[in-house]
Amino acid sequence: MDSVLRELYQQVILDHQRSPRNFHDLHDPDRRAEGYNPLCGDRINVEIKLGEGGDLEEVGFTGAGCAICTASASMMTETITGKSPADVARLSDSFRDLVTGQAEAGDVEGTLGKLAVFAGVREFPIRVKCATLPWHTLRAALDNRRDPVSTE
Repeated sequence: MDSVLRELYQQVILDHQRSPRNFHDLHDPDRRAEGYNPLCGDRINVEIKLGEGGDLEEVGFTGAGCAICTASASMMTETITGKSPADVARLSDSFRDLVTGQAEAGDVEGTLGKLAVFAGVREFPIRVKCATLPWHTLRAALDNRRDPVSTE
């Protein structure tokens, strides 16, 4: 990763960690799930309100996590609000492929937009679970799973 991209990655992570977007409980959510990353200690709750057509009308998260987990959740909620569950599933798969190194940032940048900055996570394999926990928790909420999600 070149130094400009690394700097951007660090700035975006810190911005979303310091001022997470959509960090709140929803009033009367339609779906919710909780996730846990025992390696890092991240705990996250994702709540969703669905619109009449089934799209994600509002998404919020709460919990305590490292900077990468919090930033990932913050950017995830910004990106998926207003999207259909099918679009969210595609975004989730693309994000996973990006951070695990199965896809290059240029290959998924059109799909992921600003989330492509998380390509830097692949340089720190132990942090991949931090970045993907919000997405696994989101998918559990969409699937209406009651058991907590774990990265293990």
